[in-house]
Amino acid sequence: MKEKERRTASGFVYLTLLALIAIGLLASFIITLRQTAETGNQWAAPLCAFLLAIDLLCLKGLFGVQPNQGVVLQLFGRYVGTERTPGLRWANPFYAKKYVSLRTRNFETGQLKVNDHDGNPIEFAAIVVWAVIDTAEAIFQIDNYENYIKVQSEAALRNLATSYPYDAHEDGVKSLRGNTAEVAAHLRDEVQERLAVAGIEIKDVRISHLAYAPEIAASMLQRQQAGAIVAARTRIVEGAVGMVEMALTRLAEKQTVSLDEERKAAMVSNLLVVLCGERAAQPVLNTGTMYH
Repeated sequence: MKEKERRTASGFVYLTLLALIAIGLLASFIITLRQTAETGNQWAAPLCAFLLAIDLLCLKGLFGVQPNQGVVLQLFGRYVGTERTPGLRWANPFYAKKYVSLRTRNFETGQLKVNDHDGNPIEFAAIVVWAVIDTAEAIFQIDNYENYIKVQSEAALRNLATSYPYDAHEDGVKSLRGNTAEVAAHLRDEVQERLAVAGIEIKDVRISHLAYAPEIAASMLQRQQAGAIVAARTRIVEGAVGMVEMALTRLAEKQTVSLDEERKAAMVSNLLVVLCGERAAQPVLNTGTMYH
């Protein structure tokens, strides 16, 4: 079921018209009551009272529409259309009216405890920004669209968590922590797909909480620290090897000193110890020759 526009009449015009008619009928009712005894006409007063009751019933057709709000109109259960024009409006007084907010809203899912792609328990939460774009689908396709959004968003969040690891330990692998923007876009598309039937548009999804579950947080922290140490050591060794190569190349170009292979190996070993060591190197003074 799709939304269809229903153009209703201006409420200010009908309010003025019905008020004037009510005043006229009330005055006629009072006058006919006084003249009934003289003329003997017993139908004039009841007729005025009946018309006055109809006029008051027509006042029930007045309703207000706020900006960014839609009013779903039904006649004895049949959907007749949606009025979105803000202001005071008038429609058939027998129309049933349901008000639907078209404003942008948001909510934060609870912190869900789920397993990531590697099977590690993590805590995951997201903020979903949404708005109703089709009032007919939101009202008639599902029972409670606000509750439906929350349930489907949490279901999509659980499903997404199993598609990515928390941390990527290999190059080219996307992770929840390392590719937050791409993960949020994936989550938005999945939530939108689930809510398409409800006339809901997902405007944005952002991850608000992401962490390892408390029972494995300590061990995972040690793992992250070990990984950081290995990465730092790798960078240090790469830099040290480059510096050693540069030193040997410069010595050979300028012919500052001539070294055989054994002395080059010793020099490389000493330089690597100096450059890669965690503590400052202790100098050793050689009082003999290069070879003794």
